[in-house]
Amino acid sequence: MNNTRPDVPRSPVILLTGRPGIGKTTVIRRLAGLLTGRTIAGFYSEEIRAAGRRLGFGLSTFSGVTGVLAHVKMRSPHRVGRYGVDCGAFERIALAELARPADVLLIDEIGKMECFSARFVEALRKSLGQSRPVVATVALSGSGFIAEVKRRPDVELWQATVQNRDALPARLAERILR
Repeated sequence: MNNTRPDVPRSPVILLTGRPGIGKTTVIRRLAGLLTGRTIAGFYSEEIRAAGRRLGFGLSTFSGVTGVLAHVKMRSPHRVGRYGVDCGAFERIALAELARPADVLLIDEIGKMECFSARFVEALRKSLGQSRPVVATVALSGSGFIAEVKRRPDVELWQATVQNRDALPARLAERILR
């Protein structure tokens, strides 16, 4: 599909935002389950917990690759709070996933940890200009690339709330499959 022609509908670029813990990752994972028959590229993050305490964040791709994004015991010059961020591991996983041919790209998330990688930011900029639909979660607030991506004229910004989060996966699937 050539999205530069005015008579051809543009594939959606949807950014899902909301406060931390509202369920954005759950929405992305449920959306993936609703996109049957479509190939999906992308990744989602999950908390690494032990004895009820959050120790870090894992990264899983929709193609089955997993890794550690950040951990309290990780030594790194890139830190968010008490977590050291492993940019090398993140890039190995995320960049391969962004380059994978797919009908839909799902990204969880565009946040401080992910934006430590200039290579990821550049690859995502390129991906946002392609003809496949993109749904990404994004921090509610932030500067740099987080603010830049939210200002794009081709972006639809959707807010996740306690009231709408259960209905969002179906609404997003309908929007993508249109």
